[in-house]
Amino acid sequence: MECTINWMPATGMGFSAETGSGHLLTMDGAPDGGGRNLAPRPMETVLAGTGGCTAYDVVLILQRGRHDVRGCQVKVTAERAGTDPKVFTKIHMHFVVSGRGLPAAAVERAIQLSHERYCSASIMLGKTAEISTSHELVEA
Repeated sequence: MECTINWMPATGMGFSAETGSGHLLTMDGAPDGGGRNLAPRPMETVLAGTGGCTAYDVVLILQRGRHDVRGCQVKVTAERAGTDPKVFTKIHMHFVVSGRGLPAAAVERAIQLSHERYCSASIMLGKTAEISTSHELVEA
């Protein structure tokens, strides 16, 4: 896996990232740090990537279990340390999973498997942050 990051001087503190798979991502800093608030902060992209990683796992696990999953939303909230390095110290992920006849136990197991075995991002962040989860089921 690789990624190339380029500073865009004309933007102040904007950066573009080209992923190894050929996709582009833009990041920017807060105005108080020289940015113009034109794109997500780098740490926001870390949080978004973690949410995407675990949502991917949960959907895949449920699909492989032949469950009729039709939607998965994860709201991720986090707290960071007050001093540098400002690592994440607490992360909460609230899953809203929709489908037909989804057993609560299957959803709980999928979330647990993601966080204990499959989601490299949340497992890595779990080295500095206390990670908690909650979920709700929506019949769809």
